[in-house]
Amino acid sequence: MDSNIYQSTSVGVLRPSIANTRRSIFSLSSALFFFCGVLLIVGWVFPTEVYLTPETGLGYALGIAGGSLMLLLLLYPLRKRVHGLSFLGSVKTWFQIHMFMGLIGPICILYHSNYKLGAVNSNVALFSMLMVSGSGLIGRYFYTRIHHGLTERATTLDELQGRAVELKDSVQSLPFMPELLQRLVLEERNLLQKVSACPFILSPIYGFFISITAKLRLADYSKYALRLASKASPVSASERRRLLKASDKYVRQRIDATREVSEFRAYIRLFSWWHIFHLPLFFMLLIAGIVHVISVHVY
Repeated sequence: MDSNIYQSTSVGVLRPSIANTRRSIFSLSSALFFFCGVLLIVGWVFPTEVYLTPETGLGYALGIAGGSLMLLLLLYPLRKRVHGLSFLGSVKTWFQIHMFMGLIGPICILYHSNYKLGAVNSNVALFSMLMVSGSGLIGRYFYTRIHHGLTERATTLDELQGRAVELKDSVQSLPFMPELLQRLVLEERNLLQKVSACPFILSPIYGFFISITAKLRLADYSKYALRLASKASPVSASERRRLLKASDKYVRQRIDATREVSEFRAYIRLFSWWHIFHLPLFFMLLIAGIVHVISVHVY
């Protein structure tokens, strides 16, 4: 078999110029989540009550800092809705600040309370804060699934589907490739139909499992077809592995892009529902926090 075929089917050919390229695991947001996770574990494992007390010193200061950060969360919706505040920075910047404060604030409060329950007003404020923080993480996940927009995701899928022609032309000598691409189209159609027929609140989970099974079926077919092709042609083991890796990568990208398109409208609705529940939770936190501060300083 011509070695040029293998050069043309290298991973570089299959790597699409996707607009919504996955963020690096070393991105700023990932580093922030990792840092917060470390702080949470340290506070849980080590006896913070030996060094911190809620009433005085650093422990008291952490309570003030955490409460202030939670209050400052209001600046993001204000910046987003009041155009006169544009001098404070872009909405995107304030979203990042909002996310930072929404993570650091609860950690300060947890250190302030030494991870322990107290009076009724303290417990109400603590659990309100935890619900708001957890709700914020869920909302951020929904946001990341929709902020590129349906048009951009559909464009990504179109780019990947266009690569199928390029891939097919590159590997004409491999008889299994047209069959693999046909199977891929059928899997995509099946994914779109089943997710659209599923209740929207379950479609992300359903789409995830359908996409996993589709990838496994296509990967099994690729392995089987390459074994047959290697018997008919002296394909070396290293070249066969490279072909398998390249085709598997392309299949995964196509299935993932299809799943994102199929789930987009569900995430739009989930995000709108999330807004309905998140705002009352925040105001409940605001009231509970004010009551807690007053009760601590008055009684």
